[in-house]
Amino acid sequence: MKTPAPETFEGQILALLPSLRRYSRSLTRSDADGEDLLQDCVEKVLARRGQWRGLNLRGWVLTIMTNLYRNGRRGKTRDSLVELDAAENLAAPEPPADPLERARLDDALNSLSEEHRAVLMLVVIEGYTYSEVAAALDIPIGTVMSRLSRARQRVAERLKADNIITLRRPK
Repeated sequence: MKTPAPETFEGQILALLPSLRRYSRSLTRSDADGEDLLQDCVEKVLARRGQWRGLNLRGWVLTIMTNLYRNGRRGKTRDSLVELDAAENLAAPEPPADPLERARLDDALNSLSEEHRAVLMLVVIEGYTYSEVAAALDIPIGTVMSRLSRARQRVAERLKADNIITLRRPK
């Protein structure tokens, strides 16, 4: 199969996939659910290609993904449980390079509300502007700035509170 040209609609969607994958994983807090959300989003974007007006493809796709996530959350319980027998053949994930640091950061990010985490991930990790995030999440730009500030503060406080090892300066 041939890769689409970068200037085509499909080529532009293809270029957005890494960013969309990170955003979907940050929303769902799961690699598997993030991949499902990404696939649903790309499917919907391609099916509704005629509705795109040609202004801001990233913002349009992010809005679709955010709405898919919100709509999916309405119909599901927070965490679904898996029977122990059904989970016996699941592969264990690879441990991160520094498991304690990764766990602390995951815990700090997961302690944020859905709204704060989405804004933090879009601005800090994906590099979107405040106005792009405001348009994608359908909130005022002041709310984006407020949520980002609070999210950064809460993550910093959480990471600082979890640092239980105090280092002394050598004499």
